[in-house]
Order: sequence, then C-alpha cells, then structure tokens
Amino acid sequence: MVNRALFSLYHKEGCESFARFLVDRGYEILSTGGTYKYLQERGIPVSEVSQVTGFPEVFDGRVKTLHPMIHGGILFRRENSSHQQQLTSHKIVPIDFVVVNLYPFKETIQKPNVTLEEIIEQIDIGGVALIRAAAKNYHDVCIIVDNNDIPLIQEEIEKNGSVSLETRTRLATKAFSHTAYYDSMISTYFQRMTEMTFPMEMGLPLKKISSLRYGENPHQQAALYRSFVDANISTINAEILWGKEMSYNNYLDADGCLDILREFANDKPFAVIIKHTNPCGAAYGQTLQEAFKRAKASDPVSAFGGIIGVNQTMDKSTATSIIEDFFEIVIAPEYDPEALDILKTKKNLRILKLKGSEWMKKGLNYRRIEGGMLVQEWDQVGMSQETWKVVTRTSPTDEQNEDLKFAWKIAKHVKSNAIVYVKAGQVIGVGAGQMSRVDSARIALEKTTNVGLHIQGAVMASDAFFPFRDTVDTAAKDGIVAIVQPGGSMRDQESIDAANEHGIAMVFTGIRHFKH
Repeated sequence: MVNRALFSLYHKEGCESFARFLVDRGYEILSTGGTYKYLQERGIPVSEVSQVTGFPEVFDGRVKTLHPMIHGGILFRRENSSHQQQLTSHKIVPIDFVVVNLYPFKETIQKPNVTLEEIIEQIDIGGVALIRAAAKNYHDVCIIVDNNDIPLIQEEIEKNGSVSLETRTRLATKAFSHTAYYDSMISTYFQRMTEMTFPMEMGLPLKKISSLRYGENPHQQAALYRSFVDANISTINAEILWGKEMSYNNYLDADGCLDILREFANDKPFAVIIKHTNPCGAAYGQTLQEAFKRAKASDPVSAFGGIIGVNQTMDKSTATSIIEDFFEIVIAPEYDPEALDILKTKKNLRILKLKGSEWMKKGLNYRRIEGGMLVQEWDQVGMSQETWKVVTRTSPTDEQNEDLKFAWKIAKHVKSNAIVYVKAGQVIGVGAGQMSRVDSARIALEKTTNVGLHIQGAVMASDAFFPFRDTVDTAAKDGIVAIVQPGGSMRDQESIDAANEHGIAMVFTGIRHFKH
C-alpha cells in the first residue's frame, strides 16, 4: 500500500518542511483546501481531500474531511483481514499520518467586540474528529497536534523507517489531552454565557505553562497551569521583571498577596506583607514608603522573607526601604525606572509587575480533595458598609469606622479562625488559623505586645460570629473600642451585652468570611 499523510491545519506556518520530509520518503500528501493551497504554492506534491472523497467542501468549509473515505482510511485496523477486505472493496485510501491543528477558538473569544457568530464559526468539528480518530487508532496511525514533536518523529523515521509504538502512544495521549482542553474551553465559555454556574458535567481547561522546581516540599513534583483564557489581573498573568524562577509556594503566597491588593485597588497608598498566605502586616500611609514601613512594623519578625504587595507605582524611596531587609517577592502595578534599578540590586528578589485592567476574579474556585473536587464561587462580596448594622448602644466614630472597614478587608484573607486588630489604618495584630477564636484574639494581642504597638483604642475584626462572649471580654481587657463581625450566632445577644457592658461599639455585617 502507498504511505499517505493527511495535513489539515489552521496555523500552517512550518508544516511544509515536514510534508517535504515525508514526500522525500515516498509518502503521498493529502490536504484540505487552505492547507492544500499553502503546500502547493511551496512546490510540494499534494492531493486535495475532495479528490479522494469525490465530494467538494461545502457550507463555507464546515464539512471537508467528515467522510468515510477519510475516516475509514484512518480508523481501519491494519492487522484485521475483514478491515482489509472492506478497505479494498470500497476503494478507501489508507492514511498513516494525521497532522492537525484546530480553529483558534481561544484567540477568537479574546478579541475585542467579537460577535457570537464569529465565535461559533471558530468551533472546530472536522479537526477534532480527525484527531480523535487517529489517536484511537494509534497502533497504526501517527497523530501530530504539536509541531514540537516533529523533530523526534523525523529522527525515528530516519533511524528505523517508522515511528515507534511508544512514541505513537505518547502522541495519542497528547492528542486526547488536546481535544479535551479544546472542548473544555468551549464548554466553559458557554457555561459563562448562559450563566450555568454548576453544570452536571464539566471540564476544566488547563494548559501547562512550566514545570516547577518542586511543590510545597522538595520531594513533591509540581507544575504551573493556566486555566481557561482569562486576561484579568493575576499572578499567572503578571510579568516577572527580575529574579529567579517562581516556586510553588511563591505562587501560593503571591496569589494571597494579590487577593488583598484587590480590596485596596485604586485606594490611597497601601502595602501588605504576606507570610505563608496570611497577612502579617498591612497599612495605609501618606506615601507608599510610609505604608510599607507601617506594614513592616506590624510584625517585623514575620515579615522577614515575606511577599510585599503595593497598590501604586513603586517609587525610589519605597524601593530603598524594601532592600534593607530580605524579601522573596515584590508585587506592584508599575515601577519607576530608578525604583526598579534599586530593587534589582537584590539578586534573588523576584519582581512582579501586574498586568491587566480587571481586578474582579472570574470563573469558579476549585479545591481538590481525594476522589473529587469542591467547587464554589469566589468570595467577592461583603465589603460594602451599606448593609452594616450597629447592634450596641455605642456607635463607632468616623475614624473607628474607617479602621473597621480596613480590618474587615484584611480579616477576609486571614485563615480561620481569624482575628485582626487595626489602629489608625495599620494592622497591629493578627491571630490566624486557631481552633478557638479566643485563642486567635490572644495571639493577636501577643503579636501587638511583641512589637511594642499600643492596642488601646484599636478595633477588632472577626471573620465569623462569636459563639460565646469570651472573645468580647478578652477584647475589652486588651483595650479594643470597636468590633466588626458577621453576627448570626444563637448567642449573639450575649456578645452584644458584653460589648455594652464594656462600652464597645459593635457592628454586624451579615456576611461571613471563612477561609480554610
């Protein structure tokens, strides 16, 4: 039988070299209209698919290769005598190589002002069918969806006269992953368009960006993947301007830092320092440098080796203060040239520049558990003070209200049980991840005492309600003057009574912010 290869490509650049390689070794090339013309113009002998099928391309190219003369040539089993007889009887042309790439669905939906009709026309049908057919019959057919695999294929053909079963199996695996990714992009787009948040079945489109040195620990392998095609502000979309490659833990911490920056975008100068995904310091300032210094003063011991995030252009004076100590990462929306030069004097400091214009998170929040996935919406509500309700006889002052709002934004991003103390736009104590909320309050106080900050007159935020009055009593003893919490406990009145006894103002938000 004559050896044949089918080329059907949207992105055609570079395919001629492989086609010419196969022709030189006796292969006959079949191709669809656009690719046929591309190869013919480059002097490569090629036959159009319609010459094999006896049927022209129809419906503006929607139907080209969907024909038994094509799919039969791909799917018949070479060692099956019945298949061989049918092949001969129906004069089907055998196909040994299938070289395909798909319509640019991802690129299309990213275009500004693109119409739904344009998007639908970039949903590939025939290409996906070819890939699946060739991958299913990988024992006899070689499927190529990635040009990076061509050098290995050519090497094996030159050395052995054919492509090994091991390589064909690997290429089939890549092909099935490719169509799964492509289909999941389409399904995700339609889920968002129809606001079908939790469909009965779903695919999660993930594309590998890079391998990582290791995971949370050196014995764990890890890699970084991009989900779907969102172009909003994220650590994955950030530009790494300086420093060694990011690690698994770096991405986790940087993502936690960026989550807090979302709350303070377009606000007055603000800085936050993250350690192990929790904020150990955060503050406003009259200048960005002052905001950073106050954030660092929140907990200078924990700040060492942390992740810094700022909400404004990094300037020279702030950069000068940052390099006085060791930090892993700096994140900012922009950098003055002088500031960037100063930061680059720290060889191992990773410098990330945020890219994009949309701060709101998109899609869903996925968390892997053994045997499945927990899926939820992102926690992006509950920051407005319009729904807050004062439940005590004493109301917060305007200054206390500002601090309560600040503390509430920070507490949302602290591991539960979370207690945050704030005074004059500065975090002065954080208690995170404790089994008891009152223990979190004690730890927050200890942090404050250790760094010499004065808690008297501070406010407190709790990510969830108080099951007992003990946390309020502890807060009063520490000198807290106002509290913000969700409310919703069966014993809310006990906490309200305790606050009234101590002359503390208490506000209920009606929104809980657990973070596990």
